[in-house]
Amino acid sequence: MAQTSALPAAPAAAPKPPVVGAISVAAVPVTPVMQVKKTLAQSNVVLLDVRTPEEFATGHLPGAGNLDFRAPDVAEQLQKLDPNKTYVVYCASGNRSNKTALLMQEKGFKHVVNAGAYKDLKDDIK
Repeated sequence: MAQTSALPAAPAAAPKPPVVGAISVAAVPVTPVMQVKKTLAQSNVVLLDVRTPEEFATGHLPGAGNLDFRAPDVAEQLQKLDPNKTYVVYCASGNRSNKTALLMQEKGFKHVVNAGAYKDLKDDIK
């Protein structure tokens, strides 16, 4: 006579929920310096330094305008810009320029170049 085990069966593992969406950080990749130089040589291109006015005053690329990404009215300032032009944005490290480029794209700007960090550009773009 076969003997059956009196131990209860192990519960089945609960099914794992499907992955609905992975969290990814949106980014506008930093454009290589040589490509930034080519873009700046074209007409209808606006160069924006998105650091604070204090940072801008310590040094900036020739011809750059200052648009403080941290200003409370940055969205309103962007609305004053022509969305049909090409914009090259840079900051101290590339973080604010990425955020600015993303914000500009959300607001309908079609041609935004993330040039990255001022320290990486200042010796090559004159």
